[in-house]
Amino acid sequence: METTTLPDGDACYRALETHDVRFDGQFFVGVATTGIYCRVVCPAKTPRRENCTFYPSAAAAERAGHRPCLRCRPELAPGCARVDAAERLASAAASRIEDGALTEKSVEALAAELGVSDRHLRRVVEDAFGVSPVELAQTQRLLLARRLLTDTALPVTEVAYASGFASLSRFNTLFRDRYRMNPTDLRRQASAGGAAVAKDRAETLRCEIAYRPPLDWPGLLAFVAGRASRGVESAGEGGTYRRTARVGKLRGWLTVAPSARRADTLTVEVSASLAPALPAVLSRVKRLFDLAAEPRRIAAHLGPLAAENPGLRVPGAFDPFEMAVRAVLGQQVSVKAATTLSGRFAAALGDPIETPYPELSHLSPTPERVAATESEQLTALGITRARVATILALARAVSDGDLSLEPGGDPAGTVARLKELPGIGEWTAQYVAMRALSWPDAFPHTDLGVYKALGTRDPKRVLEIAEAWRPWRAYAVMHLWKSLEEEIER
Repeated sequence: METTTLPDGDACYRALETHDVRFDGQFFVGVATTGIYCRVVCPAKTPRRENCTFYPSAAAAERAGHRPCLRCRPELAPGCARVDAAERLASAAASRIEDGALTEKSVEALAAELGVSDRHLRRVVEDAFGVSPVELAQTQRLLLARRLLTDTALPVTEVAYASGFASLSRFNTLFRDRYRMNPTDLRRQASAGGAAVAKDRAETLRCEIAYRPPLDWPGLLAFVAGRASRGVESAGEGGTYRRTARVGKLRGWLTVAPSARRADTLTVEVSASLAPALPAVLSRVKRLFDLAAEPRRIAAHLGPLAAENPGLRVPGAFDPFEMAVRAVLGQQVSVKAATTLSGRFAAALGDPIETPYPELSHLSPTPERVAATESEQLTALGITRARVATILALARAVSDGDLSLEPGGDPAGTVARLKELPGIGEWTAQYVAMRALSWPDAFPHTDLGVYKALGTRDPKRVLEIAEAWRPWRAYAVMHLWKSLEEEIER
């Protein structure tokens, strides 16, 4: 039975017939004659309409007994950007689950983190994806395992643990039950089909993440490069992003660049030291580069503002605390000056790390490390006393659990809590919401660049103009800033 949360079946089938990339990841098609489910962009011959059933998620297709297609690889499909409250809660829950939230904690604990009851969370996830949170987590683990078996040379045992399974036997059993083959059989089929397995790079893992075009990758890199913390991240050289990473107690590095093998795909290379945290790493990369966005939908809503560059995204944050500190350092100084300060900050408080890249030398400082730092040590870096007080208050709030900067919570509540901290006003709070919280409707309406682009310094007038851009005002901000860059170039 086709789920009621989707467009009607005939509309889905039309998208399938035309391989409409706009719907990639929005739904999946199960084919009765083969028992396979596919992405809308699958290159295989289009099945007849009467043999197709449409599902809102890969998990729903698998619950119905379908196996993932080896050609279009549903595990590579882009995620879904969601707008209203229920959909945003479902999206936030899916993102946390993708991070591995249900590997070590219960649905009840996840619901508490998101500020809702577990009953409400279960209902919202079921409505959005057609499965329970636990089923969604199990499918995501299995799909990640398929990706690792196909794209890396990681031993099967390590694949099991990196995918979030507690034991190899449990992994093997679920894999056989769901996909009717052993993990080693899939790897053998992938190799026979020409899949590139990096056997010569056993110290790294390579994965691919798809997105919906268009994507202004040079624009994304330029924005991130101008705000990178020296020693922690770099961007732009050869069209590649690099950074150090800490996930829990694990440390390592990663790179992101356009795929040489597939269109509309990024290749992520991760140090083997981060293998157990791979789901979280990939999820953070998706947030950093806003890969779940639906650019054509957003551009259509923004109209003339987005017409020249519909692929513009809102850069997120790989490390939300790192990004929030960078926002504070950027108050009332130039981007270049703030970048210099953030590099000193990372060198002074971040743990050193060895990487293959000379420009990457330190991990980003943790909230706990910063909270325990004396203010004099920070002022010695050239940071003003007012900014030092703000940074220390921010670090203490995050380390004490009084403030969460993770996406998925209540953005309005987080903005209000941020503004209670000394030195954080409307601009900084909205900017943090825009990037760290990945809130698509965040709007720093007091920004000087926004004033200039709109030709007014009246904040009320700015808000009036921006009302038409809801719920995508964060994207409108990026386009306004971009227009100023183009004006300077002209």
